[in-house]
This record gives sequence, C-alpha cells and structure tokens, in this order.
Amino acid sequence: MVFSGRQLNSREREILHLIVRAYIENGEPVGSRTLSRLRHLALSPATIRNVMADLADEGYLAQPHTSAGRIPTDKAFRDFARTVSGKPLSAPDRDRIFNQMQMGESLEERVAIASRVLTEMTRNVGIAAALPRTSQELEHLELVALSDRRVLMIVATRDHMVRNRVVTLDRTLTQDELATIRNYVNVNFAGWTLERARAELLRRIEHERAMYDAVLQQLTLLCEKGLLLVDRDPQVEMDGTSWLVGLDLHLTRERMRELFQALEEKKRVVALLDRFLEASQGKIGIHVGLEDAHPAMRELTLIGVTVDMPSGVRTQIAVLGPMRMHYERVISAVQQIGRTFETLA
Repeated sequence: MVFSGRQLNSREREILHLIVRAYIENGEPVGSRTLSRLRHLALSPATIRNVMADLADEGYLAQPHTSAGRIPTDKAFRDFARTVSGKPLSAPDRDRIFNQMQMGESLEERVAIASRVLTEMTRNVGIAAALPRTSQELEHLELVALSDRRVLMIVATRDHMVRNRVVTLDRTLTQDELATIRNYVNVNFAGWTLERARAELLRRIEHERAMYDAVLQQLTLLCEKGLLLVDRDPQVEMDGTSWLVGLDLHLTRERMRELFQALEEKKRVVALLDRFLEASQGKIGIHVGLEDAHPAMRELTLIGVTVDMPSGVRTQIAVLGPMRMHYERVISAVQQIGRTFETLA
C-alpha cells in the first residue's frame, strides 16, 4: 500500500492521539465505541469509524484482526511523539531523585545512580553516560600500596571524575615512598591538564636522570605504568535490560540475542546516544523506531537529553523502551535527572 503522506487535520490528530494514549494504557486494540464514550470528544461512533478508516489508509493505524479495533503503527507513535511533553514530577519524586543522586560522591557514582533511578521510575532501560572533555585538569592524585608489588593509582580531575587503575611494578614501593611521590605530583601539578602534567613529568625525569633524584626515579616506575595517562573512554551505565525480555518485539531468538549483544557493547551504546541525542543540547530528543541503529531495535523508542555541565563534561541521560511507553513520565524523569546533574556539578 502506498500512503499519501498528507497532513492530518485537527480532528484526525486528536482521535489518533487518543488511540495512542488508550493503547499505551491497556495494550489492546481501540474501537470506535471506546472513543465515543469520551465526553469531551462529542462524536458519534460512525464519525469516529470514518476517521479511523482514513487514518488506517494513511498508515497510522493497523487492524490486527477483522473484528478487532485498531492499534497505532510506528508512524502514529512518531506523530504522537512530536507533540507530547513532560509533566512536572511530584515533589516526592523530585526529592527522591535529588537525594539519591546526591549520595554519589563522584560523577561516576552519579552516572551509575542515574541509570538505576531511571529504570526504577520508568520500568524501561535506563542509560546514563559521561563523556570527559579533552583537557581534564588534575585535582588530586592518590597512590595506595597493595600486595605483590601492586599500586592503586587514583586520579581525580576538576570535572569531578575519578579514575582508578591497579598496576604491578617491577619492584616494591612502600606507602611512605608513594606518599612522597603523591605529594610531589599534587604540589607541582594540581590544576594542570593531565597531558601537560605527564609531559612535564617525563621531561623532568629525562632532564634530571643524571642527578639520581630518588623521587624522580620512583616516578619513572609509575610513569611507565601510565601515571596520569587517563583513558578518554566515556563512562556508560545501563540498567533494566531485563525489561526487554517481556516485550513482544516480534524478534526471533537470534535477533533478541543480537539486541542484547549490541547493548552490552559500550561503543555501540555511545554511538546510539551520539546519533540520536547529539542535536538535543538540553532539549528532550524522542526517536521512535531505531532500526537505523540496529535492525533488532525497530520497535524501540529512545527518549533522552544531552547536558553540557559547567565543568565541561557532557552527560547523556536516556531511556530505551518499547514504543508503547508512558512518554510523559519518561520525559519528566529524564529532564529532572538532567537538571540534577547540573545542580550537583
């Protein structure tokens, strides 16, 4: 069937969106009599049936069975998504989000909390990501001696990110020696970008090699293991993928396996967020049908927002779920968590 793609008039759009809302609520095909019982609509079942027939001809509605009502297609959900907006969350919900997010002492912890809270509030897949800026500035270095010549290196940057790495050295360094190294780096390089601080450390080690400076010799061991060489991979946290199992996504077992494999790969999730949320910049982005990202995501919807925080870190907050989701609730939860990231930055 070829659809004309004409613009809907106000009556058609009102009826279409009522059908979408009814289908979201109960998951059952919607009939004309159901709509005619709505007091504010004031239309006869016959009139509603005619409009529904036109909507079906335009590709907005499908009829699963001959005698059944109609269900919205992905085209209907896309039209609905263009007009829907969030509703303010209740005070208890706002307080819950803030209190839980505030418990995170670092950005990493808040990202993990955000994904979990999104899942709890929406019963869908909650995704949160933090993308470090290109020139992170050193806030503090901590070094902890572990057993078997291992050292825990903790790098905190001024954008509130904390990165940990355990390395094994060629010889043992005591905690006192590590404290001396830590103090040297913090006194000399706090506020420097990591790239510049590491470059200067390597320069000093090379320049002072002949002086046999003990601290610089010990620093050499740590620099060889990547001291201040922090990877720029974004942190991605995702909760609630199990909710996808109970959805009727019309996927074969192999396709479902492919979907879960795709969601397990951090790079794919980041690419998904970048592709669909790149232009949102503080505004909610809603994308219905994600088959362009992966064939198994054809019946999924992504609702999210990109927030650039004062520290320079870019965060992305999103919910992935079926087209039949409670859009207002999801939008409101995503918006509130985005605002909370900014407040706590």
